[in-house]
Amino acid sequence: MPVIKVRDIAYGRLRSPDLDVQEEFLTDFGMIRAERTATALYMRGTDPARTIHITEKGDPGFIGLAWAVADEADLKKIAAHPGASGIESRDEPGGGKRVRLTEPNGYCIEIVHGIEPIAPIPVTRQAINSGTQPLARAGEVIRFHQGPSGVKRIGHAVLGSPKNVETVQWFRNVLGLIQSDDIYAGTQENILGQFSRIDAGDEYVDHHAFFCIKNGRAGLNHLSFEVQDIDDVFIGHEHLKSAGKYEHMWGIGRHLLGSQVYDYWADAHGRVHEHWADSDRLNAANGGNLVSAEEGLRSQWGDRPPEKFVGHVSP
Repeated sequence: MPVIKVRDIAYGRLRSPDLDVQEEFLTDFGMIRAERTATALYMRGTDPARTIHITEKGDPGFIGLAWAVADEADLKKIAAHPGASGIESRDEPGGGKRVRLTEPNGYCIEIVHGIEPIAPIPVTRQAINSGTQPLARAGEVIRFHQGPSGVKRIGHAVLGSPKNVETVQWFRNVLGLIQSDDIYAGTQENILGQFSRIDAGDEYVDHHAFFCIKNGRAGLNHLSFEVQDIDDVFIGHEHLKSAGKYEHMWGIGRHLLGSQVYDYWADAHGRVHEHWADSDRLNAANGGNLVSAEEGLRSQWGDRPPEKFVGHVSP
């Protein structure tokens, strides 16, 4: 049995020397400032989560990830785990409490509860005509806005690690994540990467909230954020491309494992951020799979991932 079962990923935490530059990128990416101090930037999406991305001022780096639990009893359980901090008050937007741990690569994992939500930002999207619903917007022309995507929420995080198997065992045994798809290269014992999702029982959740891929160095491969729909992926792509100052890392395409339509961009310090729409949704009864790398690490349409993306980590 795992120590606890987290209910969702809450936010990623980075460091940047210039918060103005970081805010400009994240705004162009489609997030909205929730709060900013002299030492930290807090960004949100259109969903009610108060914070989905935190940047502290300092030398560029990846600090860690936060995961939300259902109640304070889970905080008490995880606080008793070896190496965990006690229950702390969270002195950041939305308040709440947290327990801090260190995962096998040395990054901080925050377990949070009680962060006050914020009012969602209303979003109106036009209906789409399709082969099965050809009159969904009969008599109505479609005109999409120009500008950034509308980020809804954080969806998942991906780490690279030279000890990917140990790392995933920790996330599954301590935080209660469960297997979606494990990927092997050559023999089935040579595990290259593991997709893990939230265990919410009968409730359907994203195909994965965490992926860890084998890498010679440890670090963040990317943080991933859901946008409003597939059109919004393309709209955000055009906006970031037109800015002329951000590195495009991969996309647009549709993954095989998870099925998301994806697009990846790097900030000024190479930290990769993904837009996606239309994930597979699974529950605990769906179980897990063992998949070869030739089958699993490909797109249903779109280019194969470039080496600059596959091998990327931001320590």
